[in-house]
Amino acid sequence: MAVAQNVFSSKGDVAYAQLRSWILLGTLPAGSRLAQYELADRLQMSITPLREAVRRLSSEGLIELDSHKNVRIAPMSSTQARQLFEVRLSLDPTAVELAAQRRTERDIVDMRAAASRLVPVTQKWGEEGLIAHREFHRTLYLASHNDVLIHLLEDLWDKSDRYRRVGLELPPGAEPRTIDLDEHFQILELVVSGDSHAAGELTRKHILNSLTAAAIDALEGDELTHHQDSA
Repeated sequence: MAVAQNVFSSKGDVAYAQLRSWILLGTLPAGSRLAQYELADRLQMSITPLREAVRRLSSEGLIELDSHKNVRIAPMSSTQARQLFEVRLSLDPTAVELAAQRRTERDIVDMRAAASRLVPVTQKWGEEGLIAHREFHRTLYLASHNDVLIHLLEDLWDKSDRYRRVGLELPPGAEPRTIDLDEHFQILELVVSGDSHAAGELTRKHILNSLTAAAIDALEGDELTHHQDSA
């Protein structure tokens, strides 16, 4: 019995990871219904581990369940985007300040390597830019050497990814994204030099001009238009 339980657990983990990826990447669109048996076939597994994954994702707010056990991908809203943004605006500068105080030589090597892979986060670079962007910020989080903070920021980054991709589709022009790119290198040097206050302040400014911030404005505009059309 224990062996079977472990097998189901591992399959549940696989289903969870794959569904989560599809949701965050938009492969399973926000607000769409989730056909569980079709997905189980697609993942080549039984319905049991898939349901386990659905329950986990529901607890994270990425999937919605109603009283009839109908399942759909959680819709995106400017309210959730702003809440995620506000939390990141609080936690991210703290992580960077700690990184400036605690970074090791190994951390510096990792941060510089991640920075060397950065490209402007624009439609031209698409997914490559987003991945490189995340990896750089992750090296900053890891350099804080605060496991609780790292876990919170990793989860926050995951949940913000759907909104970050909305921002990626907007035409902000080349200048804001070039400034964004340059700020990464400035933050890195401040962390390396140990200037925690300046690193935290620049990180705060960096987030205020991020893709998520642009996405919030776009979503609020769309929701206002929809409300006016429905009135």
